[in-house]
Amino acid sequence: MKEKAFHMDPSMIAGVVACLGLIIYGIGFGNIGHFASLQSAAIVVGGTFCALIASFPSESLKKVPKQIMIAVHGALPDPGVYIDQISDCAQVARRHGMLALEGLADAQDDEFMKSSILLIVDAVDSNKVRAMLEADIAYLDERHAEAVTFFERGATLAPAFGLLGTLIGLILMLANLSLDEVDGNQALTNGMAIALITTFYGSLLANLFFTPIASKLQSKHYREMLCRQLIVEGILSIQAGENPRFIREKLISFLPQGERRDIEESAVKKGKLKKNDKETQETG
Repeated sequence: MKEKAFHMDPSMIAGVVACLGLIIYGIGFGNIGHFASLQSAAIVVGGTFCALIASFPSESLKKVPKQIMIAVHGALPDPGVYIDQISDCAQVARRHGMLALEGLADAQDDEFMKSSILLIVDAVDSNKVRAMLEADIAYLDERHAEAVTFFERGATLAPAFGLLGTLIGLILMLANLSLDEVDGNQALTNGMAIALITTFYGSLLANLFFTPIASKLQSKHYREMLCRQLIVEGILSIQAGENPRFIREKLISFLPQGERRDIEESAVKKGKLKKNDKETQETG
């Protein structure tokens, strides 16, 4: 779905920044240098992304930057906007016929909404309309699932490479036990640093990068799927010639109770719903 303006998701940014701040505070500003290790970063960060590259086709990898931008984008699809648009379409179709919807279709930013309207303008059979739209939704579901899987896999691989780094560090420690005291102590220190810092890097990468992005993509997916389901039900109801007010009430019933009240209050302010109609819905 198209978004007109880009802004960062405040909850995601606040959560990540706060978590990093607390970790740095716990470490101590003077001790941050002890946690910098290029060897550990190469094992964990490099190993994780190389494993992901090996696990997914190039077509999927090309989409990763865009998916990251979608995850940090603060805006979510608004069901209320779609309910208003479908209500407007229902009013136009009732007064002027289906052909009058063609102008409204051209004005839509959402391609799925536009194509849905054009299907009923072209008088496509309702069963075929539902089948075509649901196939489109199923394809969207598959694409979103693949995007979420990439970051969920990353959240699994990062700690695994952290553990691999721990094993490497321990092996280096054991391999250098036979050195003299000065060189041996230095080798043991380096091995222990790699063993512990790689675990730290793996946990950090999994919990502050991959998991938040996967969770945000999943929540946006659920929201977009809800909006598309509203479009399908609304468009088919318009094609069936149902009353615009009934269509609106039916679509609102798909939403959680709190959102229903917000959308109804917004509709009253915009004049799309009379106050006594809202009270009737609440008491009924």
